[in-house]
Amino acid sequence: MIPVTKTFLPNQDEYQSFLKSSWDKAWLTNRGNLVTSLESKLKTYLEVNSIIAMTNGTLPIQIAIKALELKGEIITTPFSYIATTSCIIWEGCKPVFVDIDPDYLTVDESKIESKITEQTSAILVTHVFGNPCNIEEIQRIAKEHNLKVIFDAAHCFGVKYNGESVFNFGDISTCSFHATKLFHTGEGGALFCNLPELYEKMFYHHNFGHNGPEAFQGEGTNAKMSELQGAMGHTILPYMDEIIDARKQMVEKYEEDLNFIGYRSMVLRKNTHWNYSYYPIIFDSDDKLSHVLEVLNKKEIYPRRYFSPSLNTIEHVKGEQMPISEAISSRVICLPLYFELKEKDIQLICETINSEV
Repeated sequence: MIPVTKTFLPNQDEYQSFLKSSWDKAWLTNRGNLVTSLESKLKTYLEVNSIIAMTNGTLPIQIAIKALELKGEIITTPFSYIATTSCIIWEGCKPVFVDIDPDYLTVDESKIESKITEQTSAILVTHVFGNPCNIEEIQRIAKEHNLKVIFDAAHCFGVKYNGESVFNFGDISTCSFHATKLFHTGEGGALFCNLPELYEKMFYHHNFGHNGPEAFQGEGTNAKMSELQGAMGHTILPYMDEIIDARKQMVEKYEEDLNFIGYRSMVLRKNTHWNYSYYPIIFDSDDKLSHVLEVLNKKEIYPRRYFSPSLNTIEHVKGEQMPISEAISSRVICLPLYFELKEKDIQLICETINSEV
């Protein structure tokens, strides 16, 4: 069987060696040494000024909305995982969808201003499959209309834009460290912010509002990363360059073997140092996708229809039509891509797709 992804797992002894210090101290949570030292290593590796490690990738978005005290409408993308929109609703705001660019698959920045009203408080958009939005234009629009910017950078570990970590843009950026992601802590995530006062506010939010053992500084929830997760992060991080390089070679093999007749790939935004986190292809029609998917599945090859459906079509958040997002959602699949994937498997996948379109 060839799944769409497999979690990268190093030798179990390596994980246990990091975990031993936590075990010896009987300190499993509440920001122990493994979490704080992982944050320090990640700041260096990612070239960011600040980071708060968290227990999953959804809570950072919720905390970002909470800390910015957003109300009313938040402009967002319909082409993302449901968490992006769910966080907006969960925090009592209304998602206002803007259609996407058909090539980059990120929000179409030229359509944002027409959706801004007196009720708009922020722009929360996704760097899709590690492909950055038009950051400069989005930040320009936000500044002109006095809006906050949150970038959902769940797929962006290691991505740079114009030579700088993509996490350094916007008022706040977030990332996921889920087991299916490039870098993972089993389950986990992080929040990035270069504004000291806002960073401090979010830090208290993620730890019940604690300001010392018996003092509190505002509202809070429990978003802390555990030492068990921290140990996994320490174990995975030394392999990241090797992982990204291997995935780069796999993507290059896909692009060499696929004939791109009846389907196409995503266009990478200029000046992006990509991380090869996903490899999507977009078919000319949903019938072609369905047929190819059926044939691949019969060979026990399982790509994923990611992202599908377009979020504006989901009943509890249903909004106006988004023609491009809806069309792409019905015609896109992400091909298998993971560290253990073999060249012969990529050849089989490509031969099957080329012969069936």
